[in-house]
Amino acid sequence: MEVYRIAEENFSNELTASGLANRWNNDNQFVLYTGSSRSLATLELVVARKSINPNSNYRVMIISIADDEELFTAVLKNNLPEDWRSTNFYSQLQQIGSNWYKSKKSLVLKVPSAIISQEYNYIINTKHPDFSEKVSLVRTESYFWDERLV
Repeated sequence: MEVYRIAEENFSNELTASGLANRWNNDNQFVLYTGSSRSLATLELVVARKSINPNSNYRVMIISIADDEELFTAVLKNNLPEDWRSTNFYSQLQQIGSNWYKSKKSLVLKVPSAIISQEYNYIINTKHPDFSEKVSLVRTESYFWDERLV
């Protein structure tokens, strides 16, 4: 399967993770957040950054993940608190992601997007034993920020 990540050009040539905490992980947990589409990846980046510098060059990273079913764990919306999309629930969602990360149960955590809950993000554990064999950067594409987004 292919997933997408929008990254500043100087961070777009390799699959590296910062280890910074986010909605589904704690600090020092090295995961890549990817979207099921270019448009979802764009929205997720805008929300995560809270602003975009249109003067920076961005690239679309097209990432391939092997289709092996056992590589994926899905978080079901029905198993989440009613207001899970609120930032008030970050700590609970981080705990879910942290437990998954530490267990190394699977390479990828499929989670509903908080922006569009009918679409999915795929969080990739870069420290999972299958990472180097099952995940690859296929290519990057140029990216244009429509000035109406910023």
